[in-house]
Amino acid sequence: MKITFLGATETVTGSNFLVEAAGKKFLVDCGLWQGRAEYEDLNFQEFEFDPKEIDFMLLTHAHIDHSGRIPKLYNEGFRNKIYAHKATCDLCALMLPDSGHIQEMESEWKNRKRMRKGEEPREPIYTAEDAAKSLEIFEPVKYDEIIDITENIHVRFNDAGHMLGSSIIELWVDEDGKTTKTVFTGDLGNNDIPLLSSPTMIDNADYLIMESTYGSRLHIRNDEKAELFLKIVSETLDKQGTVVIPSFAVGRTQEILYEINKLKDIRKDEEFQRQYQTLMKAPVFVDSPLAISATEVFRENMDLFDEETQAEMQKGDNPLEFPGLKFTMTTEESKALNEDPKPCIIISASGMCEVGRIKHHLKHNLWNPNSTILFVGYQAPGTLGYNIVNGAKSVKIFGEEIAVNARIEYIEGYSGHADQEGLMNFIYSFIDKPKHIFLVHGEDEAKNVLKQKIEEETNLPITIPEFGETFELAEEVKMTDKIERRVPQMSLKREVMSRLEKLKDEIKDMEDYVREDMENKEIKDEDVFRINEKMKDLEKQILNVIEG
Repeated sequence: MKITFLGATETVTGSNFLVEAAGKKFLVDCGLWQGRAEYEDLNFQEFEFDPKEIDFMLLTHAHIDHSGRIPKLYNEGFRNKIYAHKATCDLCALMLPDSGHIQEMESEWKNRKRMRKGEEPREPIYTAEDAAKSLEIFEPVKYDEIIDITENIHVRFNDAGHMLGSSIIELWVDEDGKTTKTVFTGDLGNNDIPLLSSPTMIDNADYLIMESTYGSRLHIRNDEKAELFLKIVSETLDKQGTVVIPSFAVGRTQEILYEINKLKDIRKDEEFQRQYQTLMKAPVFVDSPLAISATEVFRENMDLFDEETQAEMQKGDNPLEFPGLKFTMTTEESKALNEDPKPCIIISASGMCEVGRIKHHLKHNLWNPNSTILFVGYQAPGTLGYNIVNGAKSVKIFGEEIAVNARIEYIEGYSGHADQEGLMNFIYSFIDKPKHIFLVHGEDEAKNVLKQKIEEETNLPITIPEFGETFELAEEVKMTDKIERRVPQMSLKREVMSRLEKLKDEIKDMEDYVREDMENKEIKDEDVFRINEKMKDLEKQILNVIEG
């Protein structure tokens, strides 16, 4: 049995593993690369395998960094089954066409830039229609049932507690007169994620491929994060500001809705109740068509919720509904949120602020010291969200430089990923420990810290695979091949020239947007003043570069 690591190796995105066993070739996950431009370019390149030769695929969950290249796989000839939990299939039916729509919109925008530079336009990775076609090969499965893929390959999907339908996959392969068991964690959830059950503990495995997103960090406890959430929100509303929550449309959005609904039961002291009443008086807008549709999928799969949530539901308390909750479907409704001066809470996708309506809400609120941008999920390096969380004084949105004056908060406990303690507990749960562990889906620091922790406390052998490395899983694990790295390592000089080209494009974009604003007869004087001040700041920065 061999595994080739073709994604989620130096980053948390692009999850993709090629397994060759018992005469078959199959994939575990096929996700989009996200974050740095060099990574995103990988999405356009050919697969390292022939899609027509893949016998089947196992999908751990619906998040785009695990599922997002399935339509591309389909377009290039893959027509065999994709096995995934039923809820994952339901969510992919929403998320993949939405991803295709985003590819189309981004392609149109980027092609305008390419044509200005005299370059050939580039087709989107896939379209919404392509994504819809790929759904025909999904095969829904249930948790806890062993499925015979072939007479020599058997799998079982277990609840990973990361998002609705997320799965830990147990894989048994009968080969060379023996059975080998490999476990793929996918993304492991916390033990205290609202709505969802805790991750399933696995008794035994020969080999473990495990995520490491928060391998170097600990989350705050659940009751603490709820109180911190309420404190941040109420303080912002008291200042007549807006709370903008960049949230992943599937998973975090529904958990935040649940948390807001449950806050009333946590404490009864006067100050807490005052904060709670402040929250309840403010409208809460879910501004993401995908999040709205995904919330419906959650409602249709409530049998997957944890016991506490199901008990509340039996009492008639819907965990995803409360007074003041409003859904905005249309673009016009979304725009109206930024024209209304009344304080409110806006939950909008995408969670890393790269695409979608969230960028408009950031443009209208980042500069306002009375507003708060509250992050509740992982921010990959290279994304707009990462830059804001890590202290950027200004950011570019739609070609315009926006000062970061708003309050920036990050509640890590809302992450759908297990922290270091949760990851270690998963390893401790094995009665028969794995012979070897591969750490994937994490930044270098997280993987290296977790590797050292596992080695010190369990003495188990650990490998951190690099992109394209193939390992033979035998009594002695060994690397047998390596595909040349396709992401170019950028020299500092090349990076400077690349930034210069990008800056030229962004200045052109800024010119277009500023002209459009200046020609708008309804623009307010304070907005003109703000744009003028930002352009003066930009002039100073350019002069500093020239003088330097």
